[in-house]
Amino acid sequence: MESLIQANDTLFVLLGAIMVLAMHAGFAFLEVGTVRSKNQVNALVKILVDFCVSTIAYFFIGYSVAYGVSFFSGAEVLAAKSGFELVKFFFLLTFAAAIPAIVSGGIAERAKFNPQVAATFLLVGFVYPFFEGIVWNGHYGIQDWFTNQFGTAFHDFAGSVVVHGMGGWLALTAVVLLGARAGRYNKQGQIQAHPPSNIPFLALGAWILTVGWFGFNVMSAQSIQGISGLVAVNSLMALVGGTLAALVFGKNDPGFVHNGPLAGLVAVCAGSDIMHPLGALVTGLVAGALFVWAFTYTQNRLKIDDVLGVWPLHGLCGAWGGIAAGIFGSQALGGMGGVSLIVQVLGTLMGVTVAVVGGCIVYGLLKKVVGIRMSDEEQFDGADLSIHKISATSDL
Repeated sequence: MESLIQANDTLFVLLGAIMVLAMHAGFAFLEVGTVRSKNQVNALVKILVDFCVSTIAYFFIGYSVAYGVSFFSGAEVLAAKSGFELVKFFFLLTFAAAIPAIVSGGIAERAKFNPQVAATFLLVGFVYPFFEGIVWNGHYGIQDWFTNQFGTAFHDFAGSVVVHGMGGWLALTAVVLLGARAGRYNKQGQIQAHPPSNIPFLALGAWILTVGWFGFNVMSAQSIQGISGLVAVNSLMALVGGTLAALVFGKNDPGFVHNGPLAGLVAVCAGSDIMHPLGALVTGLVAGALFVWAFTYTQNRLKIDDVLGVWPLHGLCGAWGGIAAGIFGSQALGGMGGVSLIVQVLGTLMGVTVAVVGGCIVYGLLKKVVGIRMSDEEQFDGADLSIHKISATSDL
């Protein structure tokens, strides 16, 4: 019976890893559809290469930093218990690799390729697993301190803060250090339109991400015994709330509409296992509205050229999700309890701090040593021709 349970758990986590791996196609096509045509090849290549580099960084360094587990053992040892530790690594790798995939959308159209590959290795090998180990493996006694002081640890079931918040705030540091795309703002500071190249591709990417997210959230239980239909329905309600809010506040804009479900799903990750479905719906509604407002404000007022709006989508909505778990996870609002709002706020701020400091160190160092920005001429030609020497279609 024990062997059967282990085999089932291994299969369960493996299927989750495959679903989240498929989400990286969603990241790719969301970016392909949003950037201009002359940068589509670069978007596709970045996501694939970043995933491969993330695998190397996480296998040799990151997983050990987060969980103290290394793979320098014989295959017979690694295959023990149906190879559960291996598929757990695979599953958590797909989370870790989401970090550079998120960053990629923010820095699109003007970031040098090789420095970003180096940044991917450093972020996935050191920065992300440092915070991952604190939250999900109890490193440095911080979770114990939260429990002793406030009666509960920081709760982030599927990574609103650990994955999405980290990715979004890391992206913000890179976007600010890179500066706006050439020609994005004129001399008077007025924004110049850079419309999406392909709305169907953008929508396809959003749909792939939305479907895969049920593996991201539900299978974060990491065992058959831990599976919960509550997580699935809360994810559903949040994506619906995010979509409808983005539809209304975004005034039917298809870009906002298709990012709406992603905003809701980002926000519900943290508390999807403890919220009431109505709480998840409200969480999604707030996230969808927050994304539309923040994207518009950062682009038009703050002049932050975040191409896919990954800071509003992942950074802000991820932070909202960490806090929302403390609100709607409480028994007073129909949740299962076991959370503290003050702990959720403190844990969220800790994640933001680690991301901003880590991002400033990594991208600041790369900017000073090798440079991270393409020249204006290279941007004019597009990353496809400047970096990969080929365009997405033969007629360009």
